[in-house]
Amino acid sequence: MSFRTAEPALKDVLDDIAKGNTQLPDFQRGWVWDDNHIKSLIASLSLSYPIGAVMFLEAGGVPFKPRLFAGVNLQPAPKPKTLVLDGQQRLTSMYLSLRSGQAVPTRTEKGADIRRFYFLDMAKCLDPEADREEAVISVPESLQVTTDFGRKVELDVSTPALQYEKRLCPVALIFDPMGYMNWKMGFAQHHAQNPEAAMFLMRFDQEIWLRFQQFKVPAIELTQDTPREAVCQVFEKVNTGGVTLTVFELMTATFAADVGAFNLREDWDARQERLTAKHDVLKAVDGTSFLTAVTLLVSYRRHLEKKTPVSCKRSDVLRLTLPEFKGLQAQLEAGFKRAAELLAEEKIFDTRSLPYATQLIPLAAIYAQLGSKALPDGIKQKLLRWFWSGVMGELYGGANETRFAMDMQDVVAWIDGGAEPRTVRDANFAPARLLSLQSRLAAAYKGLAALLMKHGGCDFISGTPIDVNTYFIKATDIHHVFPRTWCEKQKLPREQWNSVINKAPLTAETNRFISGDAPSVYLARIQKVKQVAPKSLDGFLDTHLIPVTHLRGDDFEGFLRLRAIALLDLIEQATGKAVPGRDSEETVKAFGGALVA
Repeated sequence: MSFRTAEPALKDVLDDIAKGNTQLPDFQRGWVWDDNHIKSLIASLSLSYPIGAVMFLEAGGVPFKPRLFAGVNLQPAPKPKTLVLDGQQRLTSMYLSLRSGQAVPTRTEKGADIRRFYFLDMAKCLDPEADREEAVISVPESLQVTTDFGRKVELDVSTPALQYEKRLCPVALIFDPMGYMNWKMGFAQHHAQNPEAAMFLMRFDQEIWLRFQQFKVPAIELTQDTPREAVCQVFEKVNTGGVTLTVFELMTATFAADVGAFNLREDWDARQERLTAKHDVLKAVDGTSFLTAVTLLVSYRRHLEKKTPVSCKRSDVLRLTLPEFKGLQAQLEAGFKRAAELLAEEKIFDTRSLPYATQLIPLAAIYAQLGSKALPDGIKQKLLRWFWSGVMGELYGGANETRFAMDMQDVVAWIDGGAEPRTVRDANFAPARLLSLQSRLAAAYKGLAALLMKHGGCDFISGTPIDVNTYFIKATDIHHVFPRTWCEKQKLPREQWNSVINKAPLTAETNRFISGDAPSVYLARIQKVKQVAPKSLDGFLDTHLIPVTHLRGDDFEGFLRLRAIALLDLIEQATGKAVPGRDSEETVKAFGGALVA
């Protein structure tokens, strides 16, 4: 990759935009600057203040679909010579306000859409004591500023004569030589009886107008040999406005420029609708995730054929070809649907209850690779062991592309009779971690809630097990078993009562009925008011692995230790391996005893 530096005149830069020589790559976002930003930019130009460098990409290398700048209408659009990587907002603002001759479609600070023309208060521009931003005036498309719901005109510049009278110069004429010359002649004629006006106009020409003509724009131009992944990295590093370029946007522009002009955005929108029609949990999958899954499968199959490394990092996704995408997209779509079906069996129904959205990527790719081979229960149990090892071992919380590739190879090989995947071997859950699982921010917290629902998790009042219908209709969530209010009154340690050990999936209605009372009180109320037999209620509690005797006796300390033991047993069942450290010094200190039955 190489680059050139230059300082083209602002006039030439805007001319190239108008001619279509300079365009935007289609992955650039829409233009969003508001009215105040535009006025500030014009003020900076009038003072010859630096406005920052812009970055161009020489066209002809990476095949990005181009698009014209906002306000440029050329039919047909010519092939661009350069594409803008950094500076879109500034260049668009300058083109629309200074060069297009059109009202600028912008917005207020509050986001309301407006259309504006801009004027320079010539007197304020020449006053060294005046605030230059106050010298830039924004007026509606009607060229009249009104108040009282349009009944009172505060400023009228709708005719040249009114502009001459108020000495307000249209910004749109600054780079229009003929238009500006005619406007100056009109100004001189209007003020013909005032000798001071001629000197005033000359000063404005020399001190303000000339600054615009001489303004240079620092520019860096990447040459056409710049690879696609480098463009992506450069774009993100130079964009200081907080706009992150996603792989999906970059690939959308790339596929659009390919033979046949494939519209990845339309394809994904339709696919996303199909994916989420029956599976709320797949709302966690975005376009970039889908492309990553396709790349993972492409790389894995290439590995099988050529023994190349398996990888689905950002740079690998950016090298994905349209034929590769088209060849595997249907298999991956089916893979994601099968992944969602597996999670539904595990009582994970939506994005809120999904421990790791990222884990869907290798799971879908594995399903796509296995096809019908994944149907037998023995294969499903291996997939579940791998899934729960990733969740309870909290192994999918960081940069995961390396683990995606590792699991893709390991899990498929395991199913074919190979060794346990490294994710299964690496997974480890420390008993004391139960106390620090306090909210949905932790994947293991959501994982335990799902495991409890899978274990039976009957509602305290209705006795109905939680399935996909009751989960959504009854607004099931994770609530305290010993209510928060009661725990705080007893001055129990928050670390204990707010941990996952004291939580259970309950319907909103049941949680309200429990209120903030002691367990002995709310259990008695359930039996009396809701007419639930004590034995039945004990059975409902048992499905949540709740030590019934300790709960009925308001024995929080005994409850905490016994339920912690039960939750560790549940984790062992899911991961297929023992939880170490049940009787370690750390565990005994945290729970007042070993966590063994």
